[in-house]
Amino acid sequence: QVQLVESGGGLVQPGESLRLSCAASGFRFQSNAMAWVRQAPGKGGLEWVSRITNGGTTTSYVDSVKGRFTISRDNTKNMLYLQMTNLKPEDTAVYYCAYYNSGFWSGNYYTVGKGTQVTVSS
Repeated sequence: QVQLVESGGGLVQPGESLRLSCAASGFRFQSNAMAWVRQAPGKGGLEWVSRITNGGTTTSYVDSVKGRFTISRDNTKNMLYLQMTNLKPEDTAVYYCAYYNSGFWSGNYYTVGKGTQVTVSS
């Protein structure tokens, strides 16, 4: 059974940083591309934020976070990370860890965790 447990969220002021973590289990983590997605308050859908291939060599970001967020993974620990810097109020959302069914981000991603709340406010 796939499990993804997100942590690291919190309340920060604009310009501050946070590091999100995702502990993965129940599947062969090193074989799957992974992603971070978010759901902003009052918005119904999920927004893809960042993704990384199974080996960690290729990453991709939505334009609004380029240069501020960095995705990484540790396949020896089955962990996914998102380092967020220079946070803005519009980054406020529940952040979810997601997996793809292949080593590259083809097809759909899947979320199974409860997410972690990030609130950016002065």
